[in-house]
Amino acid sequence: MVPWETLLLSVGLYVVMPLMAGYATRRWLVGRTRRTADGDAAVSAFESCAKPFLVIGLLATVVLLFGFQGNIIIDQPLLIALIAAPLIIQSYGIFFIAYGAAWQWRVPFNVAAPCALIGTSNFFELAVAVAISVFGLESGPALATVVGVLVEVPVMLSLVAFANRTRGAFPGG
Repeated sequence: MVPWETLLLSVGLYVVMPLMAGYATRRWLVGRTRRTADGDAAVSAFESCAKPFLVIGLLATVVLLFGFQGNIIIDQPLLIALIAAPLIIQSYGIFFIAYGAAWQWRVPFNVAAPCALIGTSNFFELAVAVAISVFGLESGPALATVVGVLVEVPVMLSLVAFANRTRGAFPGG
């Protein structure tokens, strides 16, 4: 049984609070300036300063996850393959259905590619946070999310490369 209190707390901590903090920060940055262009410049400057810390935080999280799940990943490659295979099939399947539909409907490339990629994304960042909070670092669900991260990054990169190679088939590409 899922401990609903823990799940709701996790969603609040990992989704709602960062979203509210981002909204408040943007509002504060834009509100400090009178013109929209200056507000956008302030937001861009803040993003440039914060980006290294965001990357370090993400990398630290991934390193910790792999550290806790490393033995299983190395000792049980068949288990990893059994988790990865459906994720790979699902990711490519969703992308090609969405991208193909966008092509058939003549949606402009600058809309079609991001929409297909967003639809394909499994948002493993949220899944990792919830799995660890609810089930613990060394749990099966945490392992599945780690494998998801391992799979999603190269799959998404390959899909971006494919979209860029096929951009000419779309209006505005």
